[in-house]
Amino acid sequence: MPPSPSRSRTWPTVFLFLAPAIALLLLIYGYPIARSLGLSLMTQNLGTQLEPQFSGLGNYGRMVGDGRFWHTLGNTAVFTIAAVTIELVLGLAIALLLHRKFWGRGLVRTIAILPWALPTAVMAVGWAWIFNDQYGVVNDLLQRLHLISGPINWLGDPALAMVSLIVADVWKTTPFVSVLLLAGLQSIPDDLYEAHAIDGATPWQSFWAITLPLLMPQLAIAVLFRFAQSFGVFDLVQVMTGGGPAGSTETVSLYIYATVMRYLDFGYGAALTVVTFLLLVATVAIAIALLGRRGLRQL
Repeated sequence: MPPSPSRSRTWPTVFLFLAPAIALLLLIYGYPIARSLGLSLMTQNLGTQLEPQFSGLGNYGRMVGDGRFWHTLGNTAVFTIAAVTIELVLGLAIALLLHRKFWGRGLVRTIAILPWALPTAVMAVGWAWIFNDQYGVVNDLLQRLHLISGPINWLGDPALAMVSLIVADVWKTTPFVSVLLLAGLQSIPDDLYEAHAIDGATPWQSFWAITLPLLMPQLAIAVLFRFAQSFGVFDLVQVMTGGGPAGSTETVSLYIYATVMRYLDFGYGAALTVVTFLLLVATVAIAIALLGRRGLRQL
């Protein structure tokens, strides 16, 4: 069916109003991406040369055999998958709790969002003190409960350091997930639960038949937002462990930072940035196809 004349006259006006926003987005996001893509095709290391030289796909070929890159990519994947999964489970549980009616619910909701409002660097310093092996609160509590016989070097052990980072990130970002899911819960009519209860359904059956399907849009958005943020984590790891011990917690973002700022290898750093960006876009696209297709259609 051909568009109506009134609709045809509306589109130029729509584009006219959207043009400044589109231009701003292209300036803020488009130019850095294009600049990084162009620089990734160059060899430019300020430690050895000042003028860039065109190297084609040389930086990408170097990346294939870079064991440190693949190691940091694995660390990033472990951190992202573990953190996002735990945050979704805890966030949903907290959202269900805050959705119930009880005295002081408004105050509890306000307190629950405070960890998300704290600056990440400040929060990371606090967690570094909490996990300190000499005077940290965690070791003190575990010893008082007689669960451990001596101090544990949480940030000095490769496996425990990653666990410590995941715990800190979960504490910081679970409130964001819970608030997002709480907004979804408040949009579900109570009549649906009452009708389902009349039919003899238990609360657990109502959760699987009503709550979870209708929360799919918010769950999809939470997964996409948290995955993108966790995959690019930098400040939390930099403050708590600096990527150590022995690179066991070094993420892709830290590796890119070290490549550019410490080794001054701008060409290879740009190639790492481009590949990381493409991996993130591809993973988000897969997540939309698998998790968000049904939920995003309901938006």
